[in-house]
Amino acid sequence: MSDRSGNGMPIGYRYAEQNTPPEPTRVSDVAVTTHEHQFEVDPRLMERWVLQQQFPNWDSLRIMNSRFDHLEWIHRHFASRVVTGSELLAEVDAEDGKGDGEGDSTR
Repeated sequence: MSDRSGNGMPIGYRYAEQNTPPEPTRVSDVAVTTHEHQFEVDPRLMERWVLQQQFPNWDSLRIMNSRFDHLEWIHRHFASRVVTGSELLAEVDAEDGKGDGEGDSTR
């Protein structure tokens, strides 16, 4: 058996390349990002309660890139109505505007 692919490159699994994510970048006190658009709770904050698992980079990206498909599936199967964040904020703003003048005067 040959140890080379048809293009003359060695066949092999590069563990470090596939399992070591890029260096995390802090985006807030509790969140970091590794891959572009992948935000997560700083793993150091989770170690006390949740055993951290190592995912190959390709699997993290697969999960991240399929999140909207999964959310759409959940909505189709379990939601009778989907409410957007902007709708919720508009509702909260409307309730704050309906006040009778009592209560917190800082709003």
